[in-house]
Amino acid sequence: MGGLRSGSEGVAVHPEVVVDTGVFSALLEGVGNELSDRYRGLVAGSLLYVATQTLAELRFGAFLRGWSPTRIEAFERSIARAVVLPVDDRLVWGMARLRADCRRVGHPLHQPVHGADLWIAASAVAFGLPLVSDDGVFVDVPGLELVTQQR
Repeated sequence: MGGLRSGSEGVAVHPEVVVDTGVFSALLEGVGNELSDRYRGLVAGSLLYVATQTLAELRFGAFLRGWSPTRIEAFERSIARAVVLPVDDRLVWGMARLRADCRRVGHPLHQPVHGADLWIAASAVAFGLPLVSDDGVFVDVPGLELVTQQR
């Protein structure tokens, strides 16, 4: 897969990563955001990918806040730092499989309340990429390589 590099600082721990909504949103906010400060070095030099769910959540937030077209345009340029993973048959099968696997082992990610997170995790698993997240719901997800700096 090809994508955009997150930055040139240091050597990437993982050459390509999926970044969940919380961490990606914090990275967009920049320096001074505690979450961004913790994860910026971790993803420096990595190719960043986001799930379509993350893109939808970010755009929903912009609409909810009533951003102007000018601010949304600037926001879209910032989002372009990452490549959006496609929704294709591989992802749909992967999501169904991951949800079944989570249910089988009793992991809460299979529950409807975690539907958005399930799509994000399934995107990482389906495309064989580690997921960068600070969200505890991703811990011990079957087949998911989680990269975190949770406290």
